Amino acid sequence: MSDVALRTFIADRHRGVLITLRSNGRSQSSNIAYATDNHGVVRISVTDGRAKTANLRRDPRASLHVNRDDFWAYTVMEATAELTPVASDPADPTVDELVELYRAMQGEHPDWDEYRRAMVDDGRLVVRLHPERFYGMVGT
Repeated sequence: MSDVALRTFIADRHRGVLITLRSNGRSQSSNIAYATDNHGVVRISVTDGRAKTANLRRDPRASLHVNRDDFWAYTVMEATAELTPVASDPADPTVDELVELYRAMQGEHPDWDEYRRAMVDDGRLVVRLHPERFYGMVGT
């Protein structure tokens, strides 16, 4: 499969399984929603203190596994994760990026002020997955 086909497969979807590494070396999987930016970077909203967040802080290697709805096609993106600071103010750059991410996945929110406050209250941040390698099977 070409990298272009595999990248497009991921960019055309918004749900996948994030695989991170626990401190004992075993994998930890989380169902996630994501958006891909114009440079192929996958962005995910996460909560501080969750296993996937702690795992990525310790070891930034991650994989994103994305299936086609019928399950018989998939792509895996191996990546290095970059974590933003935790949202600390409704007007900080992390919250601005969380707004961009929400718009990319959901469109407009009915109350952006409420959303911004919730991102701070939840201790949210953005994980950016920088792609390094793709593999999979996305035939028709």
